[in-house]
Amino acid sequence: MEEKKIEIGTIVTMKKGHPCGANEWEVVRVGADMKLKCRNCSRIVMMPRIEFNKKVKKIVE
Repeated sequence: MEEKKIEIGTIVTMKKGHPCGANEWEVVRVGADMKLKCRNCSRIVMMPRIEFNKKVKKIVE
C-alpha cells in the first residue's frame, strides 16, 4: 500500500472484516501501536503499526 498520512479520525477499510459484519474502522490513536474503533459496533482494537500497514486495504476518508 502506498504510504499515506494516517491521522486520528481517518476511516480505513481492512482486508478482513470484523465479526459484526463491518470492515470500516476509525483511527483513534496513532503511534507505534494503532488503536482502531469499529464503525458498526464501536469495538476498539489495538495492533502494532507494522501489522496495521499489512492489513489495511484502503483509506476511505
